[in-house]
Amino acid sequence: MVQYRSNTELDAAFAALADGTRRGVLEQLGRSEASITDLAERFHMTLTGMRKHVGVLESAGLVTTRKVGRVRYCRVGRQRLDEVRAWIDAYHALWDARFDELDRVVEELKRKEQQDGRE
Repeated sequence: MVQYRSNTELDAAFAALADGTRRGVLEQLGRSEASITDLAERFHMTLTGMRKHVGVLESAGLVTTRKVGRVRYCRVGRQRLDEVRAWIDAYHALWDARFDELDRVVEELKRKEQQDGRE
């Protein structure tokens, strides 16, 4: 299984992703870098509200910011998103294997049931 730096980082990322507005911000930033002001306007929020959302995303490592003059620009933090994806992929593979095994068992039971009905 994939090793992570710590579970708290992954927990923070999932907690940040639990909010629909923050997922929308990530979707928007996936298209292009944007200022906090632009994001606030796009999401019909106050600047203070958007700063809080960006702060949560930044603390979770999902967004990075840089300041140019008085404007703070945001972009996606790819590394943490890659870690989240790796975690999801690992469990996706695990559950795929478990469901494949369950399908095999069900098919075997059906086959035995049909054979018992013929005898």
